[in-house]
Amino acid sequence: MVKTKISKSGEITAYSEVAFRNNNALIEFCRTSACALSGCTAGIMGLTGLQGFAFYFCAVLGLWCLLLLKAGPSWEKYFVNRIHLLTNGFFGGLFTYVLFWTFLFGMVHVY
Repeated sequence: MVKTKISKSGEITAYSEVAFRNNNALIEFCRTSACALSGCTAGIMGLTGLQGFAFYFCAVLGLWCLLLLKAGPSWEKYFVNRIHLLTNGFFGGLFTYVLFWTFLFGMVHVY
């Protein structure tokens, strides 16, 4: 199935739904892996409270920048919009982050 989008200049752009789903699945895998890794890092570093959540936001923004850098200036070939890369799966990633953050914090910083 092919989806279409009309740009501001009136040009019609076609998107392959299979490629679109594949790209979203890869982005979700990258986000989950990055959230788990950054949660482990925050737990080992001993971050608590707002510092830990600020670290998550920095990690999400960093991943977003890396994905845009990887897509290059022709990001429109792969994604419908850039903001979707940042907001899609934000809270799911937060739950993964908190899980790994608290688990590693409890393992390393036992009083």
